Amino acid sequence: MSGHKYHFDVAMSCSGCSGAVNRVLNKLEGVSSVDISLESQTVDVTTIDALDYDTVYNTIAKTGKKINDGKIIQ
Repeated sequence: MSGHKYHFDVAMSCSGCSGAVNRVLNKLEGVSSVDISLESQTVDVTTIDALDYDTVYNTIAKTGKKINDGKIIQ
């Protein structure tokens, strides 16, 4: 079963911000790993097949953080 990798540039000003993004993504069914860098303001998400880019994007957006850019890596 192949998954997907998504990369997002997200404006996060503190560890509380990155923690909120991490929490919502880890609750999302189909997410296999989340790698967040507060320093570089990036969020990398690895998913299993069924989870699409828009769902991951909208989940991050629900935290109120501004997504500056996003792309599908794989």
